[in-house]
Amino acid sequence: MFILDGNTLNLDVPFDHDGIQYPANWLRLATPEERSAIGITEVPDYPRPDDRFYWVTQNPDGTYTATPKDLATLKADWCNQVDATAYSLLLPSDWMVVRKVEDGAAIPVEWTTYRASVRSYAQTARTNLNAAVDIGAFINVATALTWPTMPTA
Repeated sequence: MFILDGNTLNLDVPFDHDGIQYPANWLRLATPEERSAIGITEVPDYPRPDDRFYWVTQNPDGTYTATPKDLATLKADWCNQVDATAYSLLLPSDWMVVRKVEDGAAIPVEWTTYRASVRSYAQTARTNLNAAVDIGAFINVATALTWPTMPTA
């Protein structure tokens, strides 16, 4: 990332400095010495905070300001997402349950186990998400969600 007079310069975007207009490709074509001669410094890109958990704005110098989102809203949204994920994971095998109810056909044990583990995991995930006392704890729980793997047969 390039900084000039405390502001970020984007690649492939023309810019003005000291009454001179520089074309969009100037930053790519200029040598480090040419950039330095007009006061441009190159700094590493700053890591962007996770937009799922923070309201993020980029500052003129390329840094970010991150304001945590409302924890209660995050909890509700993520618990709804857990429910939606559990639903989508169970849906492909729902026909086995319907067949068992209608015809008495057995559900393979690996599918019964899988379906129970999805429901159990969803309950545990909701409990853990709701137990988070701050944004850091919530992020730790939310980013560690790992759902059971569907049987192959």
